[in-house]
Amino acid sequence: MAKKKTKQKKTRKLNFKVPSFNLSNQQKLIFGSFLILLGLLLFIAFVSYFFTGNADQSALSEFTSREVKTENWLSKSGAWLSDFFIKRGFGIASFIFSGLIFLSGVYVITNINKNKLRRHWFWGTLIVIWFSVTFGFFTNKLDILGGTIGYEINTFLQDYLGKIGTVLLLVFGLITYLAIRFKVTADSFKTFFKSAKNELKNNLDDISEDEIVTPIDNDLTAEAEDIKSAFDLQIESNKKEEEEPSITTAKETEKPELKLETVQEDNKDEKPEMKIEVEDVEEELSETDNLANKLVEDFGQFDPTLELSNYQFPSLELLKKYETEGITINQEELEENKNRIVETLNNYKIGIASIKATIGPTVTLYEIVPEAGIRISKIKNLEDDIALSLSALGIRIIAPIPGKGTIGIEVPNKNSTIVSMRSVIASQKFQKAEMQLPIALGKTISNETFVVDLAKMPHLLMAGATGQGKSVGLNAVLTSLLYKKHPAEVKFVLVDPKKVELTLFNKIERHYLAKLPDSEDAIITDNTKVINTLNSLCIEMDNRYELLKNALCRNIAEYNAKFKARKLNPNDGHQFLPYIVLVVDEFADLIMTAGKEVETPIARLAQLARAIGIHLIIATQRPSVNVITGIIKANFPARIAFRVTSKIDSRTILDGSGADQLIGRGDMLYTQGNDMIRIQCAFVDTPEVEKITEFIGSQKAYPDAYMLPEYVGEESGTSIDVDIADRDKLFREAAEIIVTAQQGSASLLQRKLKLGYNRAGRIIDQLEAAGIVGGFEGSKARQVLVPDLTALDQLLENEI
Repeated sequence: MAKKKTKQKKTRKLNFKVPSFNLSNQQKLIFGSFLILLGLLLFIAFVSYFFTGNADQSALSEFTSREVKTENWLSKSGAWLSDFFIKRGFGIASFIFSGLIFLSGVYVITNINKNKLRRHWFWGTLIVIWFSVTFGFFTNKLDILGGTIGYEINTFLQDYLGKIGTVLLLVFGLITYLAIRFKVTADSFKTFFKSAKNELKNNLDDISEDEIVTPIDNDLTAEAEDIKSAFDLQIESNKKEEEEPSITTAKETEKPELKLETVQEDNKDEKPEMKIEVEDVEEELSETDNLANKLVEDFGQFDPTLELSNYQFPSLELLKKYETEGITINQEELEENKNRIVETLNNYKIGIASIKATIGPTVTLYEIVPEAGIRISKIKNLEDDIALSLSALGIRIIAPIPGKGTIGIEVPNKNSTIVSMRSVIASQKFQKAEMQLPIALGKTISNETFVVDLAKMPHLLMAGATGQGKSVGLNAVLTSLLYKKHPAEVKFVLVDPKKVELTLFNKIERHYLAKLPDSEDAIITDNTKVINTLNSLCIEMDNRYELLKNALCRNIAEYNAKFKARKLNPNDGHQFLPYIVLVVDEFADLIMTAGKEVETPIARLAQLARAIGIHLIIATQRPSVNVITGIIKANFPARIAFRVTSKIDSRTILDGSGADQLIGRGDMLYTQGNDMIRIQCAFVDTPEVEKITEFIGSQKAYPDAYMLPEYVGEESGTSIDVDIADRDKLFREAAEIIVTAQQGSASLLQRKLKLGYNRAGRIIDQLEAAGIVGGFEGSKARQVLVPDLTALDQLLENEI
């Protein structure tokens, strides 16, 4: 029995997080306004006390009587508060309290970081006490300078330290305050006194020069002092060098003062130049840089959002606020689970040194520290036994927790709380995120908003069984980007084989969506059209890499920064490049219907497209190896796993177990190639998405959706148009461009003539029929058969 009691004492350490009481915006406005007004009222009462304090002393004893009148500007309340703070408190230093209360109100209303306010109160209170004691030192009786507290502390200190000791203690307190609060050091005092000494010396020099009859230039004197100090330094250094030639000895014997006087006598009429100023010559800018700087000075940087400058981002009011939000602590449930975990481990003779609970929205993490000598694998094998004792679904043991010397047991809460999309969008972590493509996925076990950057992933693979939250997760990703990025900065390519999940985003087609030129619907629901879209994205990728090569940039961020600085000429085909996000809702269905035709462009995009701003988000219900192949997995380091049905599926998506032990309803595991993080996905319902898309769709939009390049199969390259009458209107101009550049490619015509891929391909076929370019050679550019423009003119005249 004694042993059992000692074990129970060891396991009683249960740490819980204190619930945070967050005020709403209305409550912050009310509370902040109250503090501001209170600070002003205290200040007015304190000022009035200096004029009316003596007259109100008799009225303070009869505070409750309405017949007694007071002289204070705030009547009885002002008289009592000023008497309490100034006479009975800290004296005139109490004014600092009114300022701190006023500042607190400003911090509450503006929602500034409260840690700074705590520091202001801490140091403000200390300086109030120091001023009260300091002012109290100069009075021999109870006075308003130091108040009762300052007077009593002085009396106590002088009884034991005397006046000298009290002064030294006050000086020491001031030095300690300055050193800790303002990081003042001994060097700071040294620098201050040195500058004061130099200033005093200069003033004395000026006075002495005014008294001398012979006019001597002030600048010359200052320069002479500089040269004198330089000579002194030289003499000191030369004394240490014994092996120097005789010139050094001569310099040592010279007196700098004598030399300076000689210089002044020889150059009375002209001012000598004692210092040499070296002018920094700036590197000469190229003609392009000069032109770009001139354009920026005249017109400012290029603004891609200018066309939709009045665009308004959706507000938080469009998202639903749930009553069951926030963490609720059920003490009985925690105690019951703790006792059952301890009892189960004791049954297998596993002792626990300590246990701590971290409560999340869906699960609670119990961190246990086993006693010395306990093997971790022994606890890991008890996963099913602990689940049986707790009668809970989805027990997950993390042994050990990475970065901690503890073992984690994740137990689902009996009453889970909803993590709303509104709460994660409104969080400061998301609002102040310095990311290219920020995504708010949800909240972790410690109830922290989890925000990641899609541009850094760079691609995302999602998997989970039917009804476990994949579509809601995709909506959360898209909603995050809609709340953060302007339509000019990001475009979506949506593939929805189910035909019902992403149809709501049709309303923002001309704002955010991208599509093929000959496509009616921006959201792709036909699997046969997916192949053309993916190949079109590959063409877009190649075109963008060509632009980056010509601009001498390595990624889209550098390219867009250069374009905004007007260093890239739009006449050369350059343009602002928005990010493109490809979202595939059901990848397994595409693999079943199209197979390798889909896998090849997906693999190409996954390998190469991140540098030019094309990012992929692929979701699937069946994470098997024939759907998520090794090539795809290798280029998708970021994975999200909702609940799956088997451990094999979990290993396929996460390369480890855990996804089969989730509890569903948005419970997910996220990994980016290192540790797995358990997150409760933010819930965004269909009506919320509908409100957001309607709000965006009702605003002014672009004339059309963002057009992707046209994709033409290889078989279309064999049709040769021989009839001269059917030639394109731009045939002659295109022929001149091809001959001048000596490069026969459709992409060159696209950039120079601003054509679609189909029209550029037809012109290339007509040029081939006319004998200007050679035949199709796969990925290589066609050979140009005409050497110059003169030969081209002769060739075309002979045809007529």
